[in-house]
Amino acid sequence: MSRSGLATRLYRGEAGLNIVGRRRVWFSVAAALVLIAVVSVAVRGFSLGIEFSGGNAFQIPASVGTIDQVEDAVGEELAALDDEEAEIASAQQVGGAGGHYEVRTSELSPEDSDQVRTALAERFGITPEEISISRVSGAWGEQVTERALLGLLIFIALVMVYLVVRFEWRMAVAAVSALLLDLVLTAGVYALVGFEVTPSTIIGFLTILGFALYDVVVVFDKVQENTRSITASATQTYGEAANLAVNQTLMRSINTSVVALLPVGGLLFIGAGLLGAGTLKDLGLVLFVGMGAAFFSSIFFATPVLVTMKEHEPRIRNHTQRVRARR
Repeated sequence: MSRSGLATRLYRGEAGLNIVGRRRVWFSVAAALVLIAVVSVAVRGFSLGIEFSGGNAFQIPASVGTIDQVEDAVGEELAALDDEEAEIASAQQVGGAGGHYEVRTSELSPEDSDQVRTALAERFGITPEEISISRVSGAWGEQVTERALLGLLIFIALVMVYLVVRFEWRMAVAAVSALLLDLVLTAGVYALVGFEVTPSTIIGFLTILGFALYDVVVVFDKVQENTRSITASATQTYGEAANLAVNQTLMRSINTSVVALLPVGGLLFIGAGLLGAGTLKDLGLVLFVGMGAAFFSSIFFATPVLVTMKEHEPRIRNHTQRVRARR
């Protein structure tokens, strides 16, 4: 490989990519992605699992037939009930060919759920005990959501305090803006794909916050190092020093993201896709999208936001004018 190749220059931090200078492009990309995410959530909404909407889940052995046959059978039995609101929420195969089908329905009374189980057992020639039923109240999901939101607010507050003490308030604002961007984009993709929102989804959302914060702190630490006493010289503007910091940490961010995304991608595409571990796809999608968004926001959003705010500071603005005038 040529010593002047892009990969070599990335490792040395000498690629010279003008990321901060083209921040309007990145802001436009971020705005477009946020718009798509908001529209996805507004139009499609979230597909709430029974943990949040309340309902019943029937676990039926996969040996009875195909998932379409099972879904049709459950639908016919629900239609035979007196409950007009009884309907199928989702159906998926869990555990591959030797596993079972999980059909989730709207909330049923104990009598109706037992009636459906008995009818299904007779239809498929198995005993009712081979079909398990789980029932969850929507109130439990509301408690989980409230505690997750409380945890998110506490996390953001602690992050703000830490970053203000460790760096400055502008870096704290830029970092939190990047975190919120990650959450919005991940929520948008989740709504667009239509995966069910489960407790695993909530855990995934909280997990990506730590990963996103780590990447931003690494970049900001280098920005602080490069911009320390920046006004003492007239050779480089704050934006140029920050852009150099991004270039110097870019390869590290790429390596960190690739190493993190590979096992998560295996969890999502192999575990959930090929092996049929449907319970893994909720967590896998959140982590995969969230970590990818965290890489984008830490490099192309957080630092440009920081530079934009710093350039409104009189001391930095005067220094920038002095550097440009000297040139």
